[in-house]
Amino acid sequence: MSPDLLWGRGGCGWLAAVLAIAFLCAALSGCGSKYVPGVSIPPAPSKTPPPASTGKGGTYKPYTVLGQTYYPLGSAEGYSETGVASWYGTDFHGKKTANGERYDMYQMTAAHRILPMHTRLVVRNLDNGRTTEVRVNDRGPFVGNRIIDLSYAAAHVLGVVGPGTARVSLQTIAGQRIQYVGPFYVQYGAFVVEENARRLRSRLLVRGFAGTRVAKGELHGTTFWRVQVGAFSSLGEAESMRLRLTKESPGCFIIAD
Repeated sequence: MSPDLLWGRGGCGWLAAVLAIAFLCAALSGCGSKYVPGVSIPPAPSKTPPPASTGKGGTYKPYTVLGQTYYPLGSAEGYSETGVASWYGTDFHGKKTANGERYDMYQMTAAHRILPMHTRLVVRNLDNGRTTEVRVNDRGPFVGNRIIDLSYAAAHVLGVVGPGTARVSLQTIAGQRIQYVGPFYVQYGAFVVEENARRLRSRLLVRGFAGTRVAKGELHGTTFWRVQVGAFSSLGEAESMRLRLTKESPGCFIIAD
């Protein structure tokens, strides 16, 4: 459903404020969540996909879908929004989400275009008053005026499965802290010619960037060779290196391995 947002074409850099250490969100304002009595989630079928990965991948870089560019937020603090919710189910069950997890339609998750991964939201169905909590682990929806794509489980609790869409309000949950898991790398550049990437890595190694690697990736059918400086155990260390490298490679950005 979602593009691989970690494979960039060229270098990095975009909005420093978006990638600042504010990724570690604190003191998010919002209301508590509640579940509607008597509403249950149907059991998963006997055959389920492999267990979800730890979802360590990061999606910090701007991305473009259908001609529209989206800039993921560095922090979800105080975020609220009202609009139309939709849901997605069997067609995507077991497939990778934007943050590297396997989508499980029976978990309380959701897709949002710009909120940081692992943001927890209280979602309220404005048509029937039902409320539940979800965790963002995917990107989308990219259709019309919809603001969130709910998992089947979340849509069932909120009463959205039948009608397909509903008017909802979103609010981040007070007190949550989003923890990004490393190791982290700073992507210096990406090339379609492997030898160009190897030469750049050699130059960076000579300069003392001992952990520089070349990682192979594919985007829209094209193979890229990505030169990445690292590894860093914390987002803060990676951000310091990104700020250092952005003077020579304005497009560099952080990825979580």
